[in-house]
Amino acid sequence: MVCDGRGRPLGMLITGGNVNDTTMMTAVLEDIRVPRAGKGRPRTRPDRVLADKGYPSKANRAWLRSRGIAVTIPERDDQIAHRRKRPGRPIDFGDQQQARYKGRNVVERCFNRLKQWRGIAMRS
Repeated sequence: MVCDGRGRPLGMLITGGNVNDTTMMTAVLEDIRVPRAGKGRPRTRPDRVLADKGYPSKANRAWLRSRGIAVTIPERDDQIAHRRKRPGRPIDFGDQQQARYKGRNVVERCFNRLKQWRGIAMRS
């Protein structure tokens, strides 16, 4: 699921239980369609993506970078250890990124609100 900063769902895909989140990230982000006030095409690209440690991959970061979307995704411990062994571009996750990452709980609250509806809760 993709939601905005207020917890309103913007896009969602339902998959089987054995499909990991990392592979579905681009498909969910491509599902975003936010109508503009007045005339014009709907907005399809967010300014920034906040995601948890289930989403970092080279493919996802490259896809987001190619579209000019800023990213706040912490690296997993195994990726950090691997990066120390090989030279490469470091992923900056300093104080600013940590402050932004605190806003990721909006997605969890959106899921919580959706699951309070009995029809959705019975099927999830």
